[in-house]
Amino acid sequence: MRLNQQTFHESLDEMIEQSLGGFGHVQLIQAILVSLPLLFDAQQTFISVFTDAVPTWHCTDDTTYSSNLDICSLSRSSWSWDGPSDRTIVSEWSLECASSIITGLPSSSFFMGCLVGGFAFSTLGDSWLGRKKLLFFSCLAMSISASATTLSANIWIYSLLRFVCGLFRSSIMTTALVLLMEMVGKRWRGQVGIIAFFFFTLGLLSLPAIAYTNRGSSWRILYFWTSIPAIAYCIIVYFFVSESPRWLFLQGREVEAMAVLKKFGPVNVDGFNSYLVDVPLQEELTNKLDMYASMKDLFRRRWALRRLLAAMALGFGVGMVYYGMLLGVGNLGINTYLSLTLNGLLDIPAYFLTFLLIERCKRTTSMLTFSIASGVCSIICGAASEHKGIQIGLELVAFFSSCTAFNVVLIYVTELFPTSVRNSATSMVRQALIFGAVFSPLLTSAGRKNEFLCYGVLGLVILCCGLFVAYLPETRGMAMFDTLDEQESHDNTIVIVS
Repeated sequence: MRLNQQTFHESLDEMIEQSLGGFGHVQLIQAILVSLPLLFDAQQTFISVFTDAVPTWHCTDDTTYSSNLDICSLSRSSWSWDGPSDRTIVSEWSLECASSIITGLPSSSFFMGCLVGGFAFSTLGDSWLGRKKLLFFSCLAMSISASATTLSANIWIYSLLRFVCGLFRSSIMTTALVLLMEMVGKRWRGQVGIIAFFFFTLGLLSLPAIAYTNRGSSWRILYFWTSIPAIAYCIIVYFFVSESPRWLFLQGREVEAMAVLKKFGPVNVDGFNSYLVDVPLQEELTNKLDMYASMKDLFRRRWALRRLLAAMALGFGVGMVYYGMLLGVGNLGINTYLSLTLNGLLDIPAYFLTFLLIERCKRTTSMLTFSIASGVCSIICGAASEHKGIQIGLELVAFFSSCTAFNVVLIYVTELFPTSVRNSATSMVRQALIFGAVFSPLLTSAGRKNEFLCYGVLGLVILCCGLFVAYLPETRGMAMFDTLDEQESHDNTIVIVS
């Protein structure tokens, strides 16, 4: 007698969980290799902090230099840049008196590219391309685009190439997280996500070091040293990373899925074969023919769409503050290398805190708490411009809270949706984070003249968006389902029992 579809998925999930239940050295190596692209991702995301900055300058005539002196009120012959004229794009292309829209255009173009790419490529990981190929394709294309940025002749070409770089970069973090989560059992899901975040922080911390080492060189050198290693990684490491066994099963590629599971631990071959012979995966094999089938199914179900929109609203607020704080470090009036390093170092305790909270506290409670803390500190930071010590401390607390909320949101979303739409749904929430980041460069540029326009607005946004947590269910300790039907059936069962 044939098993019904739900019974099959429950049985298959139990078999996969049994094979992936532990966390051995093979899974650890895979986790490290899969997480490495996030190091390069962080470098390209925040490289504009140094390449697009306004360099220091000095007066060349009898004018007395003051930090409050407006460079645009002086004649060009009365001042000069400290260091080479091609140190940043501002000094090379004479953008020191350009509007905040022009100076913020490259960064906004990068995040706009992330937004477009997220919608364009999100379904590829769930359909024919898969997690592994999408991850390496995105990383390689991003790195090639970054290296091509060195050929820019003006800010318009530069902004276009930053858009292309962001377009291909959009799927890296989402795909890496999904691939990591599907390589381990539910006991290790939260912890393995921290590995990915740790490599993102390493990339962020490496950027000030590379920039400081090359501080007397052209901004093009910074793009060169951050793109070439990434290209080498993609070419060499691709052959050593395994595809998600869950995705392979849903694509009907059982032999490949079994081979991957055998790498990670003992497998009950006879048990798997009995399930695979009894029940073909008709729904998934049909969806494989339509790359947007998962998204269509997601939008057709009101409960799934409502859940997705609430998560995206939350992500928008968290993303705006997280990226805004990092991109706006130059507005605090202290050394940019030191400021970005301090913010980057705060990522590490934030990851450890996430590690401790992820299995001890409710995801929803953690996201709401840290969103409120970040918003309140950010608003006070914008109003405390006369007290630099207090302002810097509040900025660090606001960033720390937004970073912790950022980590929990990304882990939470991978648990919120089933395998058939996990990459697509996670990408959508990720794009909401990026959509928030699109406005960050404009706020950062405006904040150079009025700091409340930067920090005050960031705080208000994350406070409002954090309230959408009330519309989201808790996922701590829940099983990972494979289809929307299975997820819906489980949720209905919980409602009936309640």
